[in-house]
Amino acid sequence: MAESQITQGAIDAIFNDPDHVTTRFPVPILQCLQIKTLEAKAQGAGPAERYRVVLSDIRNYVQCMLATQANRVVHDGLLQRGCIVRMKSYQAQSLKGKNVLIILDLDIIESLGAPDKIGDPVAVETRATEPYSTTIGGSGFYGVKKESATQDAKPQVQKQLPSRAGAGGGGAGGPGAANVIYPIEALSPYAHKWTIKARVTSKSDIKTWHKASGEGKLFSVNFLDESGEIRATGFNDQVDSFYELLQEGNVYYISSPCKVQLAKKQFSNLPNDYELTFERDTVIEKAEDQTNVPQIRFNFCNIEELKDVEKDATVDIVGVLKEVEDVTQIVSKTTQKPYDKRELVLVDDTGYSVRVTIWGKTATNFDAGLESIVAFKGTRVSDFGGRSLSLLSSGTMSVDPDIPEAHRLKGWYDASGRNNSYATHNNMASMGAATGRKDDLKTISQVKDENLGMDDPAFFSLKATVVHIRQENFCYPACRSEGCNKKVTDMGDGTWRCEKCNISHDRPEYRYIMGVNVNDHTGQLWLSCFDETARLIMGGKSADEMVELRELDDGRFAAEFEAANCRKLNFRCRAKMDTYGDQQRIRYQVMGASSLDYKSEAHKLADLIKLMSV
Repeated sequence: MAESQITQGAIDAIFNDPDHVTTRFPVPILQCLQIKTLEAKAQGAGPAERYRVVLSDIRNYVQCMLATQANRVVHDGLLQRGCIVRMKSYQAQSLKGKNVLIILDLDIIESLGAPDKIGDPVAVETRATEPYSTTIGGSGFYGVKKESATQDAKPQVQKQLPSRAGAGGGGAGGPGAANVIYPIEALSPYAHKWTIKARVTSKSDIKTWHKASGEGKLFSVNFLDESGEIRATGFNDQVDSFYELLQEGNVYYISSPCKVQLAKKQFSNLPNDYELTFERDTVIEKAEDQTNVPQIRFNFCNIEELKDVEKDATVDIVGVLKEVEDVTQIVSKTTQKPYDKRELVLVDDTGYSVRVTIWGKTATNFDAGLESIVAFKGTRVSDFGGRSLSLLSSGTMSVDPDIPEAHRLKGWYDASGRNNSYATHNNMASMGAATGRKDDLKTISQVKDENLGMDDPAFFSLKATVVHIRQENFCYPACRSEGCNKKVTDMGDGTWRCEKCNISHDRPEYRYIMGVNVNDHTGQLWLSCFDETARLIMGGKSADEMVELRELDDGRFAAEFEAANCRKLNFRCRAKMDTYGDQQRIRYQVMGASSLDYKSEAHKLADLIKLMSV
């Protein structure tokens, strides 16, 4: 029964007979021979999962890639080895000389009891041909004609686009040019002569640089279509050509030549392995039809779930605006430039709140009213003082967006959320959950009496008050390279050398390494604190600032340490046996800290009183 359903010869026709494939095999039916999860390469929160699938029509088999919108068939457990599928929409490509299908949409029409391969299919081969374009399965197909040409054909699915005049960069898309539309997800360094139709979802300011080797400027935009998103950057002349043309919210045609390369994940939060760089002959024009392209795509994490998200991950968040603070200014430790910032507090129907920091013009121009619904795309998760968020430069903010999640939150807040109290992530239970551990709350006497850390490393939480801070050797000179905190050596010639990075800096970045004595009602304990925790203890002052203060004014330097005493904090600690000299001792290292949430603490005490009165 299954064998009779399969459209034998369909795979060969897709790659070698596009003139007739739409009439012979309008909806190919194939067998799934293999499913494999591809390893994610992106950083941060990471891209959506990708799946490689092998499909067969009994005569031939072909490697396939599921588009992210088709991943549902795997997530729902429908696509299994041996099952029969119907390809509703697909694209054909030749990547690195190999024939590949990108599956945009498919249905499962029969699941076999045993995953047996039907027939003995062989890999599909493409005959030497001359390229041309046609349309297949709701998407285009850059196919091949049967000619005597000797070059290798590179079939790539696209959608025919009416000829139009070039704009912006000009040149490649003049009158009569036969341009074709690609989905963003199909772009790769191996794709040529493509056009995408996409909406600009964000645009950066123009940034400049000045170096000994020269100077320049750049800007970047994020493009979105139904298949995915991609970041594009323009440099120098391309800034002049495209910056004013490309406006947030509008839809454009972007045509090659335009460089497709591996994405630099440190500059982008998009789940795409590639990014674009505009070139001199890149063609960009505003689309007359501004419809049928998504406005923006979110992948929301609710506020309660933030406790399970790793530090430095990138998430999208939506909530009700509960608090708005005034704009303040900080000075970057590395560039010494001032930056404007504003703190917001969002709440949602999980009963949690979170603090979100916005920067620059977004902060200074912010004018949303309290109780507005605010959605953020591209915020970085921090564990400084609990869980908080910071809007990335490549991120976007939408006030009262017309999306289902926003309407649902508005209805909930008007009905019952306005008078609720909200928990924060500034408590040790949440901080422990974020690392996947249950850190029991202990008193200092319990930590000592139970010999925590004597045999194996042990984690615990502690509510304690700072009573003394060692001022000697409270910090060390660290490498200023991103991601490197190694100690640097003063070379005596005005430079500081990092052996790990094998580079020298004109100055170090000082980082805290602090010994702190804390007390509770049961005893005292020495804790070792590193940079972020120590900065919280010191009221937000960095080690760089304290080193400068020590050189300028010993009295004020000592006063800052004195002012840090008597602060009561939540500490998340690790107890571990350590060897110092010839002696073994248990070392208590602070893994994280947060200020007390007195409202939450009061609720806990009230609950305890209720239990005692029962």
